[in-house]
Amino acid sequence: MTAFSIFTSPSPYILQRRLYHSSSSSINLQDSLMKNCKVGVFWMQRLRPFSLDRRRRRTLICAVNQDAEEAFKKTVEVDRLIDTLRDATPKELDKLVVENVLAFNEGFWIRLAARTDTCKSEDDKKDYEELAISIMSIVDRLVHKTKEKIESSTDVLKGILKPVIDDVEEIAWPPRNPEALILMEKEITQREQEGQLDEGFLSEINAQLRQAKEDGDKPGLEAMLQKVLQLYASKVLSKRSYAKKGEEVLKTEQFLETIIKAHEEEWNKLLINGLTIGKGEVSPEEFSAVAKKRIERTLIRTEGGSYQQRVLTEYLKGIQSRAEEIVQVLQGKPR
Repeated sequence: MTAFSIFTSPSPYILQRRLYHSSSSSINLQDSLMKNCKVGVFWMQRLRPFSLDRRRRRTLICAVNQDAEEAFKKTVEVDRLIDTLRDATPKELDKLVVENVLAFNEGFWIRLAARTDTCKSEDDKKDYEELAISIMSIVDRLVHKTKEKIESSTDVLKGILKPVIDDVEEIAWPPRNPEALILMEKEITQREQEGQLDEGFLSEINAQLRQAKEDGDKPGLEAMLQKVLQLYASKVLSKRSYAKKGEEVLKTEQFLETIIKAHEEEWNKLLINGLTIGKGEVSPEEFSAVAKKRIERTLIRTEGGSYQQRVLTEYLKGIQSRAEEIVQVLQGKPR
């Protein structure tokens, strides 16, 4: 994380339009699920026995033989899932569909359609058709619930950014009004206490950041979203302190926590005044050790691969990296 300069960001209209968009990663999941459901409808309705001329059959057999074992394994897995779904009660079916939602791809629907088409009795065929309808209905409900959650996360982000968005033609970062940043920080504190800053919220910011970087002409928006993540990380990490061991105050831990609570723009001054290479009492080696230990603690206490884990560890690594840069500068070493 680097210090932010003053950038000119997009007009309020563009920003508001961007914030009304859902998380792209979740949208991709929704689109994929709906597309696969449509594929399922197509194959359930249209798949029929077919014949091949001898030359095409021979070519097809050769192609299949190249990867026959892998194809067989996949077919067995799909058949096992279909059998499990078919034997499940309505309550069990809901749970199974949610747990295996990514398995309902084009291959699944083709296989289900093929099994439906080769049924020897109309009753069995009807069972498969009803199963397909039930799965599509559950997936549809899941998509709508996901969409509602994304919209909620978008509203939370819009509420946090509202203090720094005014009606002027261009939005500058940092905000022209210093009070706006204070209000934004208060908004983050309140929503964090209410439990609104969850994985969906972090996913939304990640999607907005990725889109802003891809556009390449929204540095102000990037800086604004990065600031939200920094404030979030600061609030969450500050909830747990390691600065006391019994009655003893661990000065290095306390120094790290002081920086964690501070704005990124204040890090340089704090590090210079706190490290022994500058004006302080904490050696660079001691500070590096406690920063590394805090990162390890964060990795243990957060869910692996989650957005929260990524945001918190990147924030701590940003502090660690800034300290190393300060040390190099004060030692006169080239960066």
